[in-house]
Amino acid sequence: MDIEVLGALSVREHGISVTPTAPKPRQLLALLALHADRVVPVSSLVEELWDDEPPRSARTTLQTYVLQLRELIGEALAQAGEKGVTAKDILVTLPGGYRLNTRGGRVDFREFEKQAGAGYRAMDAEDFAGAARRLREALSLWTGAALADVTAGSRTGLEAKRLDEARLCALDQRIEADLRLGRHRELVSELTVLVNRHRLHESLHGQYMVALHRSGRRGEALDAYQRLRTTLVRELGLEPSATLRRLQRSILLASPETVPARSAAIAGQPVALGS
Repeated sequence: MDIEVLGALSVREHGISVTPTAPKPRQLLALLALHADRVVPVSSLVEELWDDEPPRSARTTLQTYVLQLRELIGEALAQAGEKGVTAKDILVTLPGGYRLNTRGGRVDFREFEKQAGAGYRAMDAEDFAGAARRLREALSLWTGAALADVTAGSRTGLEAKRLDEARLCALDQRIEADLRLGRHRELVSELTVLVNRHRLHESLHGQYMVALHRSGRRGEALDAYQRLRTTLVRELGLEPSATLRRLQRSILLASPETVPARSAAIAGQPVALGS
């Protein structure tokens, strides 16, 4: 069974979709997919589907949704001609809950976590080319916001938010790796979109400022700082962090070649990346 949640939900058995169209069964499958190969307690499934107000028939209705999912899985197994395996072997009933067995299939968010982890380790080892490559591979698995087409309950909503934050973290590190490789001119257009999408994200704004300044656009880099400061003060009542203020001062005083990279700025150590 192959699972995709980094965008629209897609669950396939032998390449055949078993993703229901009805909202509640789809929501149920999403939570099972997020915990693939692990038992999900009935209480968690009920909470996901009905929050704090489950109907008296919640458990019976849940069983109905499970049967609907098994019908789809059974049809896929029949189309694939697989014998000796039933839908109950894949969507398993266990004491207190259910488990969706992937049987070694591809799970996109686990592949993302594996690739991103390799990228972070490469960053720690200062292998910036390797980090950029690994993180770019990890990010290529995404096709949109996590579970973009699922009506999320409390549990899938929390998991989707966690995955989206992990994506943003990987993106942040990939951009830093590219900055350290001197790719600032290539990054300006991408960062222009990102800082407008994430108007309060200081790290992305800092990277944008570095990329602009190293591209000879000092005034625009300082304007980006002022826009962020205005937004932070207006919406949160906060000033930019000390790290970002140091970066602004560096841009005011330094040439493009001596503006510190973001992580070096945190440590107070300017790093020349080249023009």
